[in-house]
Amino acid sequence: MVETKSPRQEFLLLAYQSFGIVFSDLSISPLYVYKSTFSGSLRHYQNEDAVFGAFSVIFWTLTLLSLFKYVIIVLNADDNGEGGTFSLYALLCRHAKVGLLPNHQAADEELTTYHDPGYSSRNMTSSPFKVFMERHKKTKTGLLLLVLLGAALVFSIGVLTPAISVLSSIDGLQVQLQNRHTRMVVFLACLVLIGHFVLQYRGTHRVAFMFAPVVILWLLSTTGIGIYNVIKWNPRVYQALSPYYIYKFFKYTGRDGWTSLAGLFLCTTGSEAMFADLGQFTAGSIKLAFCCIVFPCLVLQYMGQAAFLSKNFSAAPLSFHASIPDPLRWPVLVVATLAAIVASQSVISATFSTVKQCYALGCFPRVKVVHKARWVRGQVYIPEINWVLMILSLAVTVGFRDTNRLANAYGSACMALTFVSTLLTSLVIYFVWNQSLFLALLYVLFFGSIEIIYLSSACMKIPNGGWVALMFTTVFLAIMYVWHYGSRKRYLYDLHNKVPMKWILAQGSSLGIVRVPGIGLLFTELANGVPPTFTHFLTNLPAFYQVVVFICVKTVPLPYVHHKERYLIGRIGPKSYRMYRCIVRNGYKDVPNSGDDFENDIVMSIAEFIQMEAEGFTNLDAPVDGWLAVVRTSEKFGKRLARSESDSKEESCSSSFPITGSCSKSPALQKLQSMYEQESPDLNYRPRVQFKLTDTKFKDLRVKEELLQLLEAKCAGVSYIIGHSRIKAKWNAPFLKRFVINVAYSFLRKNSRSPAVFLNIPHICLIEVGINYYL
Repeated sequence: MVETKSPRQEFLLLAYQSFGIVFSDLSISPLYVYKSTFSGSLRHYQNEDAVFGAFSVIFWTLTLLSLFKYVIIVLNADDNGEGGTFSLYALLCRHAKVGLLPNHQAADEELTTYHDPGYSSRNMTSSPFKVFMERHKKTKTGLLLLVLLGAALVFSIGVLTPAISVLSSIDGLQVQLQNRHTRMVVFLACLVLIGHFVLQYRGTHRVAFMFAPVVILWLLSTTGIGIYNVIKWNPRVYQALSPYYIYKFFKYTGRDGWTSLAGLFLCTTGSEAMFADLGQFTAGSIKLAFCCIVFPCLVLQYMGQAAFLSKNFSAAPLSFHASIPDPLRWPVLVVATLAAIVASQSVISATFSTVKQCYALGCFPRVKVVHKARWVRGQVYIPEINWVLMILSLAVTVGFRDTNRLANAYGSACMALTFVSTLLTSLVIYFVWNQSLFLALLYVLFFGSIEIIYLSSACMKIPNGGWVALMFTTVFLAIMYVWHYGSRKRYLYDLHNKVPMKWILAQGSSLGIVRVPGIGLLFTELANGVPPTFTHFLTNLPAFYQVVVFICVKTVPLPYVHHKERYLIGRIGPKSYRMYRCIVRNGYKDVPNSGDDFENDIVMSIAEFIQMEAEGFTNLDAPVDGWLAVVRTSEKFGKRLARSESDSKEESCSSSFPITGSCSKSPALQKLQSMYEQESPDLNYRPRVQFKLTDTKFKDLRVKEELLQLLEAKCAGVSYIIGHSRIKAKWNAPFLKRFVINVAYSFLRKNSRSPAVFLNIPHICLIEVGINYYL
């Protein structure tokens, strides 16, 4: 009998695993906090009060921002167990109409996870502030820009974290080499970074089990060193836990103490990961690990460094490595390098996830997203982003060659991201948790004022390295907004130029064209109506497939959509037209199906829709347009249609129809297709799925006939029709619009992946329809 783990064991296991992913970045901050703090004008204050005051600021910053803000408050603002900037935005979009995502439908609100019973706002009366947010497009655009700013900051942190983590860990060599051979340290850091990014494509599933032990070993070793330094150098350092020392610190250091806040804030870098990585763990497990181990270990480590610096102020440039006892320096150097790699890995994975979510929401150019079944849930790999991160990380490492300027850039990005999360969380408190506006404003005023003080200090560091974070964030934000702007304009063009249903109905069942065997999957961004791509195709080639399916793949403001609720199937025109609409609903963290799995899901969903429609309508010949059904897997469906795999195409075609007919493709076309497949090994080894209609009695033979025609069309082949657009702004458009559309957006579109790559469509099944958009 297999024993299952108890809930307590699962809870403790999650708490243990969280060390390697959630707390790795936060745990390595002692490497560079004091070094960055005392690298500027504060180096002139070489006395105990300055060091004790700096430690007091660190302790209370960790307590207020990491513990109270994130652990106690923000971790509760999850979206069905998921965290991060986009989860806050998704919550706001569901509880208030403040989103700019196209194709919202009332059926989306019936998803099982759409409304959380804990704080559902379905029956809440709208406040004046909520009405104002929903009615004004500028407020919606401002909210989206705020979310995109958070995503751009995550991207900047993804560039800077590997550089500062690895370089800070290897800085210990300078202690052993008496501050010589700085170039060797930079060279070794670059080698570690290159190897780290090159191995990203293999995923972390094989080495993830090592992450938690490495971070735990790092925390325990640094804690032991911190306790040793407190006992040896200055046991009175515990007095600095009093906030009175913060007052003494600023009274003594004045403006120089204020400018040093940018370095002191680095003690909280990585706190955002507690919320961003919430989906892989639970809020309770993260709270347990932080409160019982991470927080006490960090406080003791910072306390130990403060005790050491109070007696050895000249060692401030390498405070962490200099405070390590001589016999432990090499082992700690190795553990520090491993911990830096683990911290970099977690940040890189978070960057991949953020880019994937931006792409899902139509705010990032098309990129190739790789996810393998054996990988951890939610983990993705994006080749283009990986190489961009590697090049930029190497550039800042070689360009700066100093952790102080890297820390200025890194701290600025982290401070801005923390402030963005504060603003979004305050909106969640008001819109989602249905708390008073006063409580939401109190939250912003308390935590936001603290973060603004740190941000004002970071602004002073812009000339000394902070400009890098500002530049990266600006570039990434511009890319995302330009892509979103161009995509939305193209969607609005399709919406205003869609084909009227009266025209479709006037053409008759044949649409006035030749209907050829097969299924045509025509992709469109419209959730209703017939896109202009369809008529553009018919204008140039007056023939189309026996079965036409308009596919709309859209993202709903949910992290995941259950497979049984993913497909919305409807019909366009009367039954004799054989035209269907399929809306595929994905969450912003879902990895969509592609290739054969996608085709088979579409066929099975349409087959079940045909049966559901027959049971729900008495007049089967009446034109049905606009009615959509959520197709779910059911036992009834499994009895009507059998599905199996075969190794050869011929076997699939010949045995799919035990009742009538066989594949309608001519032998010449079948031979030509087999020749194309032999040239493509990926196609040659794909499993073939065959469908069989079982001997089930039907009340209406027309339902059986429609099902047989669907299976026959599937056997004849499935073709993908995708619009290949050329977008231009009108000649009389404003200059800024012409620049954004004709230059920026066109450049991004030409240098991004095509939709066929994302959907994994074989070239022999792809038809691209050229169409011009004049916006």
